[in-house]
Amino acid sequence: MQENQEELSLKDIFSLLISKIWIIIIMGIVGFGIAFCISKFVMPLKYSSTVSMYVKSNANKSKEDANVNLNELNASKSLVSTYIVVLKNTSVLKEVGNELISMIDTNEDLTEEKIKKCFSISSDGTISPSSILNCVSMKSSEGTEVLEISAVTKDPVVSAALCNSFSKVAPGVLVRVVGAGSVETIGEAEPRYTPVSPRTKMNCLIGGFAGAFLAIVFIIVADLLDNSIKSADDITHKFDIAVIGEIDQFGTSKIKKGEASISAKRYTILDPDTPFYVNESYKAMRTNITFALAASTSRNKNVFAVASANPSEGKSTTAANIAIALSQMDCKVLLVDADLRKPVQHRIFKVNNKLGLTNVLVQMEIFEDCVKREVIPNLDLLTTGTKPPNPSEILASDYTADVLSGLSQMYDYVIIDTPPVNVVSDAMVISKSIAGILLVLKYGVTTYEDLKEATRKTELSNTSIVGCVLNGIKRRSGSHSYKYKYKYKYKNYYSYGYGSSGKKSNDDDANTVND
Repeated sequence: MQENQEELSLKDIFSLLISKIWIIIIMGIVGFGIAFCISKFVMPLKYSSTVSMYVKSNANKSKEDANVNLNELNASKSLVSTYIVVLKNTSVLKEVGNELISMIDTNEDLTEEKIKKCFSISSDGTISPSSILNCVSMKSSEGTEVLEISAVTKDPVVSAALCNSFSKVAPGVLVRVVGAGSVETIGEAEPRYTPVSPRTKMNCLIGGFAGAFLAIVFIIVADLLDNSIKSADDITHKFDIAVIGEIDQFGTSKIKKGEASISAKRYTILDPDTPFYVNESYKAMRTNITFALAASTSRNKNVFAVASANPSEGKSTTAANIAIALSQMDCKVLLVDADLRKPVQHRIFKVNNKLGLTNVLVQMEIFEDCVKREVIPNLDLLTTGTKPPNPSEILASDYTADVLSGLSQMYDYVIIDTPPVNVVSDAMVISKSIAGILLVLKYGVTTYEDLKEATRKTELSNTSIVGCVLNGIKRRSGSHSYKYKYKYKYKNYYSYGYGSSGKKSNDDDANTVND
């Protein structure tokens, strides 16, 4: 039995993301909003200023001499890189810091408070060289011999003053240290009062894309880690069990005003709100069931149980709809509610549950007095009746086997709604009296471990599995096109003008809500 799930194809990933597009959009909006708040209320405003210096390779060349050859220009360009290294030296940065502090006396807009806001001040009152270096960038302007020094700080005046400090310190330091060439400042740096950071629009776009990207990663990883059943092919390949029906989700679990809290509405294929393609799915399943039962070696080939691995996987509604579908073939059908702990069928068909299966099995009443005749044409219903203290023991009795054997002679099909096989053993104890179990699995809920445990229990009790029904399928593409194992293809029947579209609901559908 293969345990590992197959990898997602690009088509699967695309369909998955389309089905979860609202999550991606919401996360994108959240990322956009977070980035906006951080940019607007957390990140400080920063201002930039720039000063340019022209590097000359020949310091002795007069300004009047206009003959500048190509070699001299190349030499000047190479000096720019050297000068940048020198200007980033710690001792040079200290001189620049001292020059910046001395400018307080000559620049009325520059104050000590503004400098402290932008730089780390050491105990001796000097500016930390590393804090200056963090605010400064140097480069050759477009690959020319022009050295461009830019400063970005929290104050526009400080940014301009820092650039001017470099322009004053650089000429003397570079000539003294390098001993070649010279620099000449091209104007002074001026304060620019338009902030260059934060770039709110750009940050918001990045935040939006980051939020959407994280959502995409989360969706894909969650889907890869999700071990719930979402493919009929996987059931067949991994467990060698035929999937004889695939039912799209339909109906609603919303409770109407006045209904009991435990009585969520359950749609049957007789309900006018049931989509046409769901009706056709049950009709196709009806045919598949008849073939599967014909292959059974049981003496009661027309008796089978409908169970699920766990509660609330839609087995009761599935059993009711299969019974209805079989009765529409002019077959005489009996639906037996053997879920003695949590009966449902009397609610689906809106009948009383005073007398039923339990009363027959304990021989307090006869079958004719307990069965509900013709709940729909050709369909009789035997509800659970009085709730017993020992359900499993009653179902395991020899008298139960005799009753089921007798019923198999009276009806064309006997369908038994049994409890989940992974919860109680009720379905197992009647194994000798039935052709097998039709196992209902809920799309996206029943896991492969649940199915493995259910098959293990049926094997231990020598109970055959007639097949599986994958219930409550959510089509990622929004289409109702699907294909059964018997290669019978169905299309969206709306284009043929046959059926109604049904009511769309965001809740789990009635065929998958409660048993």
